[in-house]
Amino acid sequence: MAKGKGAAGGGTIRKKTVVRDGKEYTYWEARVTVGRDPGTGRQKQKSITGKTQKEVREKLQAMTVEVNNGSYQEPAKMTLAAWLDIWLEDYMGDKKYATIKHYKAQVATHIKPRLGAVQLSALAPHEIQRFYNQLQKDGQEKRRRGPDGKITVEHVPLSAKSVRNVHGILTKALSVAVDMGYLRDNPAERVTLPRVVRQEIRPLTDAQIADFLREVSHDEFAAYFKTVLFCGLRESEAIGLTWDCIDFDAGRITIKKQLQKRPKADGGFVFAPLKNDKARVIAPAPFILRMLEEQKRQQTLDRLRAGDAWVGWLSPADQETYFVFTNGFGQHLHPQTVYNHLKKIAASIGAPDCRVHDLRHTFAVLSLQNGDDIKTVQSNLGHATAAFTLDVYGHVSERMKDDSAARMENYISSISG
Repeated sequence: MAKGKGAAGGGTIRKKTVVRDGKEYTYWEARVTVGRDPGTGRQKQKSITGKTQKEVREKLQAMTVEVNNGSYQEPAKMTLAAWLDIWLEDYMGDKKYATIKHYKAQVATHIKPRLGAVQLSALAPHEIQRFYNQLQKDGQEKRRRGPDGKITVEHVPLSAKSVRNVHGILTKALSVAVDMGYLRDNPAERVTLPRVVRQEIRPLTDAQIADFLREVSHDEFAAYFKTVLFCGLRESEAIGLTWDCIDFDAGRITIKKQLQKRPKADGGFVFAPLKNDKARVIAPAPFILRMLEEQKRQQTLDRLRAGDAWVGWLSPADQETYFVFTNGFGQHLHPQTVYNHLKKIAASIGAPDCRVHDLRHTFAVLSLQNGDDIKTVQSNLGHATAAFTLDVYGHVSERMKDDSAARMENYISSISG
């Protein structure tokens, strides 16, 4: 049972005592009117409590100012998990499929298990900071199968980049909560994030490129790999390339879509917009155009050889919008199949860790080493900004340093007479 007496000079602040389990607990409480119920017209009051009279007085003064100037917002009672469900369901209208899928996975894997039960209005910066710090210690779950066949689970640090990705998602969700009036400000904006150390890219060397071209000549997907290597396409862009995107007369290739792999329930393989939604036109080396002309002739032969087993275009008109790179039965290439082929080739040239994306990196480095300006490289790669291209490839290779020194030497010689 609570009892109280007015505090001297405290106004509506009262000292209260409650008895729990035979023990008395004392605290201070104030009540302040924050508005009126729109249905009944009655006053709506909120209780403020604290361990000391001073603490409650300061809270009361702050709330009174907010009520008087109209900035007071009643705290949301929902949990962070409940708000994240609402956000993912109702506020993803401008997001792509892959983005939504990524958001949902990160929320389910990282945010909800550690912060989901926290009341949205009570979420504080230090709780988010502690959450990020913990992710850096044991935020990633690794499953390993031992010699006995049993699976063990190990928790290892989440990378700084991954922590920043989680932060980006949480920040976006809380920003919408601010816009909706559920929060006064965004607590995720007042944290310290880990520093990301960019991993060094791994382009093929000149010797490895020569070996790669020799080895890939024996592979049925040679044209695909050479196009990625010398045009810098992303894997999904190359797999989704169709014949109507190639203008042999103008010597241009238009990159305007990608073939995206989704779960069967979501449609399986589907054409999707590019990463930055911007189509680009590249001018490949004549060698690539001649190779693609041969690829078109070979595809025609494959179709005749496959007969009724051929999947896809049935007439010359259909062929114009069909996949450039297919297997012997007209089916588009599968990323896993491409990976398996590349791994065999990469191992044979002494680059076992080479990925399809490293062929794209190799194209970018070759372009810069051969004198292409950063804006041209950005356009060919389809990066959103030249600044991003500089961030990834801004390091100067030893060859580029030597070339720069040679040019400067020639200039000095020319003006020195």
